[in-house]
Amino acid sequence: MPDQVGVREPLLTEDADAAPERAFEQLGAVADAVLYEGYLLYPYRRSSPKNRVRWQFGVLLPRDWVERFGPVAPGISGSADSWYQQTECLLRAPKDDAVVRLRVRYLQMQHKQVEDVDGSPVESLRTADGATHLSFDEAIPRETELTVPLAELLDGGRTVDVGAPGGDEYEPLPGDAGRIARRHRELRAATTVAAEPLAPGLFRLRVRTENTGRPADPGACRNEALRDALIATHTVLGGEGLEFVSLIDPPTALAEGARGCHNAFTFPVLGGAPPKSADGEGETGPAMLSAPIILSDHPQVAPESPGDLHDAAEIDEILTLRTMLLTDAEKAEARATDPRAARILDRVDSMPREVFERLHGAIRSLTPAASSASRTSGRSTGTRASTGTRASAEADRPAAPAPEPPAEARSAAPQARRETLTPEPGAAIRAAATAAHQEPSVPEPPAAAHSAGPEAQHRTPAPDSATKAPAAAPAAHRETPTPEQPTPAPPASAPVALVAPHEPPASGPTATPQRPAWWQEGGDEGLSPTTDTVLVGDVPLGAGSPVLLRPRTRGADAQDMFLDGRSATVAGVFHDVDGSVRLAVTVDDDPAAELHGWYGRFHYFRPDEVEPLATTGTPAAPGRDHDRLRRRPQR
Repeated sequence: MPDQVGVREPLLTEDADAAPERAFEQLGAVADAVLYEGYLLYPYRRSSPKNRVRWQFGVLLPRDWVERFGPVAPGISGSADSWYQQTECLLRAPKDDAVVRLRVRYLQMQHKQVEDVDGSPVESLRTADGATHLSFDEAIPRETELTVPLAELLDGGRTVDVGAPGGDEYEPLPGDAGRIARRHRELRAATTVAAEPLAPGLFRLRVRTENTGRPADPGACRNEALRDALIATHTVLGGEGLEFVSLIDPPTALAEGARGCHNAFTFPVLGGAPPKSADGEGETGPAMLSAPIILSDHPQVAPESPGDLHDAAEIDEILTLRTMLLTDAEKAEARATDPRAARILDRVDSMPREVFERLHGAIRSLTPAASSASRTSGRSTGTRASTGTRASAEADRPAAPAPEPPAEARSAAPQARRETLTPEPGAAIRAAATAAHQEPSVPEPPAAAHSAGPEAQHRTPAPDSATKAPAAAPAAHRETPTPEQPTPAPPASAPVALVAPHEPPASGPTATPQRPAWWQEGGDEGLSPTTDTVLVGDVPLGAGSPVLLRPRTRGADAQDMFLDGRSATVAGVFHDVDGSVRLAVTVDDDPAAELHGWYGRFHYFRPDEVEPLATTGTPAAPGRDHDRLRRRPQR
């Protein structure tokens, strides 16, 4: 059983199609990020509180220990301890000679104990060469690979041993000052693979991995029980003569079969590069990654990332800068804690300037904001495991291309952010949110290029006097004045709807002016998340409005789909840089809803993804009762 992560033998023969092989290569980097997610967090010191509670994802413990207080409740969240993990997915195989291939991967805990010259265990020991050695829990990567014909899986399936041997290793310290003892226990585990036919050429694949061992002490604390556990367990699936069906965005004809797949403590997503163009009929692919962290289809590691920092939900640039600022004493402790921490420090301390500059961020694509129809069908913005070009539907008429933003706006991000459903920092792989660095030469944009979405409305107070100058109107409704054209004032008798991007205002005294482009000064003036409203049907929704969440059945990410049918309360109305609108909400039955509101962490939905629970009336008046955005700024 290979112990080295990152060394890959091709799963496919040289004459096989290259697409599945590339998909596996790309999944290798993502799978390694999943394997070591949270292994050791900044500041990478043993004494840090966050590094005293570890191993949070995909932990399969002995059944007797897990169920000592009762059976486990199955769910897809891999942050819950269990004794088994089950993956179910759909695959299409038009021919009878299809072959299924899989890898089961996990970490095995290994305790590093420092012993003095008398053989007594100590927490730390300083040797004559000035080096400090610390006792700590390390991990050994393990993986088992299986190749089996699909026909055999239809005839009872196959079970394989995926356990790992135990052992002791000893390393003498310089000057006979003592030694380092590394010990790991034997792990007993098995994986069963089976398939069942659903229709001609369509099958449901089931992969179930169980910890079959017995705990050394059923009453031991969790840190001790982890020595008998499979940690960060996940499965990579591929094969020849078959393709896997997305459970997030399945083809319409396979949607019912996808809903019938039951996953426990893991969730499978398509691997490999995303398709260059989507036909709107769902997605399939040559490989799948079933991980204890919820991802979206086609997760990828950003090419700008020079190495793993073991915190995929964080930003490389921030972690690198903070690691650079560690004191010499803190760096010395981190180096003594774990070899992986030492490699991170070496990489940060020797990082070339051009590599560091690439971490500042990049824009994969900046597509024009077309008509309201295309914005309505565009994908939501959020924290995702993989990003690409925003999807948009065809507009009723062609839209003029939008000018590109100036270079200083390259790293600008949308205002709206979606939080992951599970408390772990996964849902998403670090790099999935960054992109290839480009330095285009950008022309100077016009005075008004983008405007907020047409759905948004503002509660605009009437002027104090009819003689008030046009400039006294809210900044959200002003356009850049020119000597030839004075800025018209909006009527004060009714809320003013903002004009869609690239749509010229109607002629006449009631014409609504366009807002300045988002990268220009004043582009966000007059926007107020806590007082703005958006019309859904005939109901204005704003902060404090009760809604029912109805995420799209196609194209929504996994986190949104799990909230379908849940009631929520709107915390604010946010405008994205592309002119679209998002509603920030907290889920009513979420025990941490109040805490999320205090921190300013919300779920984000488009207006057409919610149903008003109050069919008449207006949102509550601004105040502390619902204005959660004023307690603490957005992060």
